[in-house]
Amino acid sequence: MTAIRQDAWSEEDDLILAEVTLRHIREGSTQLSAFEEVGEKIGRTPAACGFRWNSYVRKNYEQAIQISKTQRQKRNQFKKHTAYASVSSSNTALLDHGEARRSNEPFTEESISMDAVIRFLRQWKGSYHEMSRHIRHLEKELYEKQDELDRLRRDNDVLNKQVNEVETDYRVVNDDYKALIQIMDRARKLAFLVEEEDEHKARFKMDANGNLERID
Repeated sequence: MTAIRQDAWSEEDDLILAEVTLRHIREGSTQLSAFEEVGEKIGRTPAACGFRWNSYVRKNYEQAIQISKTQRQKRNQFKKHTAYASVSSSNTALLDHGEARRSNEPFTEESISMDAVIRFLRQWKGSYHEMSRHIRHLEKELYEKQDELDRLRRDNDVLNKQVNEVETDYRVVNDDYKALIQIMDRARKLAFLVEEEDEHKARFKMDANGNLERID
């Protein structure tokens, strides 16, 4: 029995949860099945996986989810097309063998079924290769978008750091400016006091006889 983990989720756990869930969405499966598969891989309960997906991981993969849903839709369309192609092939085979019968060419029920199967497999092979190329193209776009998202997040972190540094520098400069204004204000007041003291001091001059005489 696998032990149920209670520790914090790691980046690797989140990545496994995202990859498996996106695959189930793309293949038309349920998210519950995805959570059960993830739980077996990383040793957690399906409920814990579902809560982690809905509360945290999902918001980081919104675009990938839309791409997976598009792939699922195309896959369903492909299945419908394949089923239609199978019916068409069977009808064509019957017509071809009808012509052969009118030409007195021998045929059997086994040969009719085999011909229909061959036609179906050939058409399915071509459609499968086309769908595989389209899926690879979408997966490439998904990885490119993910790389771009990671780059934007790194740029955002750098810009946030720069903004914080600028705000810190601004506060320091603002504090220095205020301190300088206070110093200048005190110096101005001190200069006024000195001037007033000089005005109230007694002034003297020397007369012709060498005596000091006060000047009012």
